[in-house]
Amino acid sequence: MIRFPNAKINLGLNIVNRRPDGYHDIETVFYPIALEDSLEIVPAAEGSGTSLSCHGRHVDCPMEKNLVTKAFRLLQQEFDLPDVEMHLIKHIPDGAGLGGGSSDASSALMLLNEIFSLNLSDDQLAQRAARLGADCAFFVYNRPLMATGIGNIFSPVDVDLKGYYLFLVKPSVSVPTAAAYAQVHPQPSDTPIPSILARPVAEWKDVLKNDFEPSVFAQYPVLAEIKAEIYRQGALYASMSGSGSSMFGIFADDSNADLLKSLYPQYDSYFIAL
Repeated sequence: MIRFPNAKINLGLNIVNRRPDGYHDIETVFYPIALEDSLEIVPAAEGSGTSLSCHGRHVDCPMEKNLVTKAFRLLQQEFDLPDVEMHLIKHIPDGAGLGGGSSDASSALMLLNEIFSLNLSDDQLAQRAARLGADCAFFVYNRPLMATGIGNIFSPVDVDLKGYYLFLVKPSVSVPTAAAYAQVHPQPSDTPIPSILARPVAEWKDVLKNDFEPSVFAQYPVLAEIKAEIYRQGALYASMSGSGSSMFGIFADDSNADLLKSLYPQYDSYFIAL
């Protein structure tokens, strides 16, 4: 059985508060996009044990530390699942703020739920996904959602980008999430993100912000340069996704698609209908 775990972008990201447990309270909107991995899970041959094969983009992670395996182990402990073969083909860049690993983990939970008829609801799957990572639960629902807390408390949000286009660039630098958080200065946001998203996309530029950008751009100036170039090419809105290092721009049409895709031959880039 196969699923195609998709990526997400962040529309706005406010870092509101540092918590006593060392984590941070945030406000952001997760928005799913059509950049996908592929995950197949099938029952293993008797006596062969559970296995995970990874193809496509290099995954520098031992099997037992991969979130797909962790998802399987989580349900195996609870439901005494038999061994499985898992085959993951990676297309979503890692270290990009796109949630690829989290999406793979949630897809594994959903596949296992279906294969073994566990009859877990989406909310029950999301509760388990949250134990694997703060944003894993989002991919169970996989629709635009406002996320608060540490990114694990969800509420509906009214935003629809159908008809727009996304240009996405993943440069060669990667931004460690812990290091990115260490450089930020939390503070409450002036304007709620849903209020900003209710405006036309062309009005987001100066008000919809990612609080990671100032410190991350100071350390990796190429990201600021990419954002400026995306705006020069006519984007209605441009931003970094999550803590980076992917940069994206939202465009009103696809008339500039070929030029955009040729801008950064040295990097991974994508032009995607939203």
